[in-house]
Amino acid sequence: MVLKRKVIFITDGDEAARKAVECAAADLGGRCISRSAGNPSTLNGEQLLSYIFETSVDPVLVMFDDCGYRELGPGEKAMQVVAKHPNIEVIGAIAVASSTHCSEWTDVNVSIDRFGDLTEFGVDKEGLPDLEKGRINGDTVYVLDQLNIPIIIGIGDIGKMAGRDSVEKGAPITKKAVEIILERSGYHESNKGKANTDITRN
Repeated sequence: MVLKRKVIFITDGDEAARKAVECAAADLGGRCISRSAGNPSTLNGEQLLSYIFETSVDPVLVMFDDCGYRELGPGEKAMQVVAKHPNIEVIGAIAVASSTHCSEWTDVNVSIDRFGDLTEFGVDKEGLPDLEKGRINGDTVYVLDQLNIPIIIGIGDIGKMAGRDSVEKGAPITKKAVEIILERSGYHESNKGKANTDITRN
């Protein structure tokens, strides 16, 4: 039986996001597909799948970015292809807030503000709690609600948030979002006893 790859979606792909996601993946023993970075995304779903299946380690963190493209942009098209592959299990997504004029919204299970606190409200780009409960505005979140993802975490601008999520500080907000997904998905329980020390990045 083919084991499904455990994948986490991240709806941001600029340089700051790439560095933060790489940092989180390395600290947590996962794999970041660095080639998935881009503002906007440049790789299609089939290309991303090939990189995911080349890795030897789960969880695999993959970035998608529409760069303000209204509704179904290149990042979200790639997201759909990856999510629907029979050998992929998307265990969670990190929905990144945006302030672009083309922003969309998605439901979130919980958000993390820039101080590292959980909140039932959405957060804005700076990582400050927003006015609406359980939803976040972003530019690559249009299809998340359609993909049957078990947990979606709202977060501010990855790698930034007034320096509170910088790589120099260990990208603590991004890392916490990944940790929550791993915990709530039961990932650690299902992988007890398995070695997972390969943190090389694609």
